[in-house]
Formats: sequence, structure tokens, C-alpha cells
Amino acid sequence: MVEISFYHLKTRRVEDALPTLLERSISRGWRVVVQAATEARMRALDEHLWRYRPESFLPHGTRADASPETQPIYLTTTDENPNQADVRIFLEGVRVAPCLASKAAPRLRAVLLFEENEAEELASARAQWRELRAAGETLVYQQQDESGRWVEKAREPKAAS
Repeated sequence: MVEISFYHLKTRRVEDALPTLLERSISRGWRVVVQAATEARMRALDEHLWRYRPESFLPHGTRADASPETQPIYLTTTDENPNQADVRIFLEGVRVAPCLASKAAPRLRAVLLFEENEAEELASARAQWRELRAAGETLVYQQQDESGRWVEKAREPKAAS
């Protein structure tokens, strides 16, 4: 069963947190799909990942690039999964449940990354938590503290005591 993590950004933006999450995934040898809701956001992330930090390199591509099946990080706005991703990161309130029930599901983890200051994303995350909990999925809620460190705040189902 895929673990679904909710990453709640209280003070930072997706553009600040996403590169670190991608670097950690790549360092573990995982392939990643990042799914945004809009083409504009996907293109902006594509540009951002090429230059977010001069000393870093995050190999990634989109449908516009050759050989999407070989991309360590693939950016999309659809349910495709050409690189057989281990991790799938959902942005802008993209729904997780339909993907998990399809061939586009990640092998290990699904991550919903959302910002405190985006009311629609926050409402979508809350609705998706309830929906996925009712479906019996394994859920983890992580919140970023002031130093940027992720702190686990909740886990479902709760461990038996």
C-alpha cells in the first residue's frame, strides 16, 4: 500500500520546499513525478528547478523533452507516469485518489504539498485527508516548522497502544 503524506507549508512556498524533497528522493534512487494542476505552474517549476540554486542539479523533464521514461523527475499536468515513479508529488490541490486507483500510481509514496496561504489548496487538502482516511489509506501529516524542518503531526491509522 502506498503511504500518502500531506506536507503543509506554513511559512514557505512550494518553490522553496520542492527542490529539497526532490533532492532527497533522487539521493535514494527514487524516480519522481510532480503533477501540477496548470500548465503555467508546471512551466514555472520547470524553469525554477533548473536554476533554484547554482551549485545544484536536479535532472528533470516534461512531455516536451525526449525520452520521458528516462527522466528521474517528470513534470506533468496529467495522470501519466512514464518514468514508473516511486514517488508522486501533487500540487495545487490535484486530487490523489483517482491517481492511486490507476496505472499512474507511484510505487512507494504519494505526497500532497500545499501552502497555508492558498485557501483552495488548504481546503482541498482537508477534504482529501477525510476522503483518503475513510478509504482506509495510510496517511501522514507533516508540518514545516520555522527552521524548515518537517515535523510529523499526525498518522492514520494510529498505531495500536
